[in-house]
Amino acid sequence: MSEKNDGANRDAKRSARERLQAERDRQKTRDKRRRTILVASAVAGVLGLAAVVGVIAANTGKDGGKSTAGPVVAPSGATGKDALAIQTGKDEAKSTLTVWEDFRCPACKSFEDAYRSVIHELEAKGQLKVEYHLVTLIDNNMGGSGSLKAANAAACSQDAGLFPAYHDLLFVNQPQETDDAYGNNAKLLELAAKVEGLDTPGFRSCVEEGTHNSWVAKSYEAFRGGKFRGTPTVLLDGKDIFADQANPLTPQKLKEKVEAAAKAAKPAKPAGG
Repeated sequence: MSEKNDGANRDAKRSARERLQAERDRQKTRDKRRRTILVASAVAGVLGLAAVVGVIAANTGKDGGKSTAGPVVAPSGATGKDALAIQTGKDEAKSTLTVWEDFRCPACKSFEDAYRSVIHELEAKGQLKVEYHLVTLIDNNMGGSGSLKAANAAACSQDAGLFPAYHDLLFVNQPQETDDAYGNNAKLLELAAKVEGLDTPGFRSCVEEGTHNSWVAKSYEAFRGGKFRGTPTVLLDGKDIFADQANPLTPQKLKEKVEAAAKAAKPAKPAGG
């Protein structure tokens, strides 16, 4: 009886340990899933908040009182309707990401920080091209001219063939939303000095003269005409990637979608040899 009882006790203890381990494994899985949802929701939540700010800004003054008079001068290589987009990546890429953003917009920075590395990876593979549209929502909502001047400077960097590096640098160094630091050309030129080959007399002149200010204003008019919800507005092949709040897109999901599209576009290899 004693041996049987000991065996039964050992079995019971082992069974309890197994149940406990199984429950711990299930909890780890739940925690991992929860962290993934929280990260995705955090990005989407910030973007949703920005949408409210964007809508408010979109319904205020058209140019925030900034001077954008003069001829519309598109930056070199601008593409799309009315040449209002700056494209990065290869023309033959199967997937197109359309991004409407403001260099003063905190949610735009959140998007860039979260997606920058995967976007560059997909561009390098020739699977994705990006069309950037620059707008001035925060100037209109908060006052100042940083959105306009930073967008003009970014367009000037496109003239120099160095837009991607300067674009990223502007978001990495983005000031607080209430700080109109980018309204000071000296700050924009200071950052340009960190991009090899960008700080030239031609670039400085372009920045200081506001060469592309009217182009930026026209881009903002197109944004208003599109009735977008706010910045950033991000479309993958024409579809808003944050529209489905129940299943928000993540950088990994973006990568999977773009890679799948590239794979599907490849011609099938002929059978035999």
